[in-house]
Amino acid sequence: MKVGDQAEIAYKVTEKDVALFAVLSGDDNPIHLDDEYAKATPFGQRIVHGMFLGGLISSVLGRELPGPGAIYLHQTMSFKAPVYLNDTVRVVVKIVKVREDKPIVTFETNCYNDNGDIVLEGEAVLKVPADKV
Repeated sequence: MKVGDQAEIAYKVTEKDVALFAVLSGDDNPIHLDDEYAKATPFGQRIVHGMFLGGLISSVLGRELPGPGAIYLHQTMSFKAPVYLNDTVRVVVKIVKVREDKPIVTFETNCYNDNGDIVLEGEAVLKVPADKV
């Protein structure tokens, strides 16, 4: 692994995803689940849970780069724009720092909507298996 390496996925967020995430997380905020409620908000429609995007980031880090065996140490997320039902989210993780003294890697973790607009900016720090650095 070296600075500049990256991995990404694209994921279309469905009604079922939002409903299941609400059950699993306990977050039943009507902005995510109730069309009538959401119409009266500044978004005008239901939005996807922000932490659902965190799960997608975790998926890329745990499956693609750095992959199995990596352990989260830290994650920041700054939400820039909403994600709506049936949007396809592109999640991109990119290595920005590899520590020389320990198997710890810092990643830029950004998410983009269908239009290529950034919807989440973040950074993750992971401990990786020593044989991967």
